[in-house]
Parts: sequence; C-alpha cells; structure tokens
Amino acid sequence: MATTTDTDQVSSTWTKADQKAARKRSAALHRKEHAWAAAFMAPPVIGWVAFLLFPMAFSIYASLTNWNGIGNMTFIGFDNYTRLVQDPYFWKALWNTIFYMIGIPIGLAISLALALALSRKIRGRTFFRTVYYIPVISSLAAIAILWQWAYNGDFGLVNQVLALVGIDGPNWLQDPNWAKPALIIMAVWKGLGYSTLLYLAAVQAVPRSLYEAASLDGASGWKKFTKITWPMVQPVTFFLVVTNIIAGSMIFTEINIMTPTGGPSWSTASLVWYVWNQAFRNLQMGYATAMALVLGILVLIVTAIQFRINRANDFSID
Repeated sequence: MATTTDTDQVSSTWTKADQKAARKRSAALHRKEHAWAAAFMAPPVIGWVAFLLFPMAFSIYASLTNWNGIGNMTFIGFDNYTRLVQDPYFWKALWNTIFYMIGIPIGLAISLALALALSRKIRGRTFFRTVYYIPVISSLAAIAILWQWAYNGDFGLVNQVLALVGIDGPNWLQDPNWAKPALIIMAVWKGLGYSTLLYLAAVQAVPRSLYEAASLDGASGWKKFTKITWPMVQPVTFFLVVTNIIAGSMIFTEINIMTPTGGPSWSTASLVWYVWNQAFRNLQMGYATAMALVLGILVLIVTAIQFRINRANDFSID
C-alpha cells in the first residue's frame, strides 16, 4: 500500500509539472501569434494614423492659426471661420460650386439614354461604345485646352457650328452669363462615357424575364422603363450621384486652365479653386485650411443625405 501511495504522489507531481509546462508553451505560442498579428496589422494602422488621423488633426489645428505654410503658426482661434462667414468671395465660390452640380442630373439622363440605345443590337455598337469612352481616359488638362479653343468667341469651333444655323454665339468664357454653362457642358461631355458604361452594365443585367412578363401584361415601353429599368438601375444611379457630387465639389483643373483668374466677375471660381488660390498664391494656408474643412463637412452632410434617401428608396426582387 505504501508503494502504491508513493507512486500516486509522484504521478500527481508529474501531472502538475506537465500542466505548468503546457501552460507556458501555450502562453509562448499565444505571444508569438499576437506578435505576428500585430506585425500584419501595423502597416494599415500606421498608414491610417500617418495619412488620415494626423493630417486631419493637423488640418484642424492649422485652421485655427495664421500660417503662410512655411513659417511659424500663430494661434488665432476661430478668426479664420469668422472671416470665412464674412467673405463674399467664399460665398460666391460656394454658389458656383453648387451651380456646377446642375450637370450631374443632365449627364446621368444622357448617359442612361445612351446606355439604353447601346444595349440594342445596332450596327457599329462597339465603335460607339469606344468613342464615348475616349474622353474618360484622356488628359483633363489637354481636354480643357481643346475646349478653351473651341469656346473662343472669334474663331472657336462651337460658334462656327452655331453660325451654320444662324446663331451668333457668345464669347463663352468671357461672358459671366455663359462661362459656368460652358464648363458644365465640357464636364458632362468628359464624364459621359464612364456613366454610360456603368449604366450599360446595369441595363444588361436586368432579367429579360421581367420584360417578357410585362409584355404579356400589355405594358408599354414607358411602363417597362419606369417600373422595371429605372428601379433596377437605381444602385448605379446612387453610386454615380454620390461620386459625381464628390468630384463636382473638387472641380479645379478645368477652371484653372480655362479661366485662370476665376472668370469674368468671379463667375467660374469654385471653392477648391479659391482654397488653392488663398493657399498657394496668397500664402494664407490657415484660412485656406478652414475653407477646406467647411467644404469637407458640407460634402459629408450631402453624402449622408444621399445614403438616407437611397435606403428609403431601396428596391429588390424577391
């Protein structure tokens, strides 16, 4: 009996020792796994901190200072925002930026019409699809220069075409009433191919059975469009509206090339162009940062509204 008891005690002792060793090995393994997990997580976290969190925090602070972008920052509180509210050029640039958004529904309507036409079996369909997409992949700077020539009031191609039908065209980019519409026309033309391509993919993805069922019920072409095509392409419309609003709020290159002084009577100056002008021409980086933050907040609010509207109008087929 004594021998059996001693053996049990030794066995119990070894069991505890083995359990302790196993826990140590498990802890070491977990530490190694955590280290590898941290190593894989570090690059995106560092990138997020370095390229998003820090720039945002720095921008907020810079907007509260008087800074030329090179020298020391002088903290002035909310003076930049007070100046912004009282700046007539800021409100004019903001209004111009909002006005440019008129081109969004115009461009989407034309793109959807082209997509419906190109989805049909017509001769030269591939050629037209290619032609409409060429402006998308072309340099915006080169396109802006070409359109600047086309809008010339003396020898521009646009006025020459209008003269063929007896219309005396204006001096587009020098007329405050026509400068913004001229830029909108160019922007719609530039983005037409991209929107058409997305709409074409969405139209072709609509189940043919839906149209066949509608035809059996005697639905007209307009009914098929309003009850089938339009609801089915709404996700693409939502995506294009959001991305176009963001892109439209940042319109700059074409304005800086075609109307480098902001247009006649400040008629073409966008908010981003004004931010750039204040930051890099007038070296008022603090004030420009304040305007940029306000623009970012406005875009965020509009985008959130679009998401809410999209959720309210969500469409699906069971």
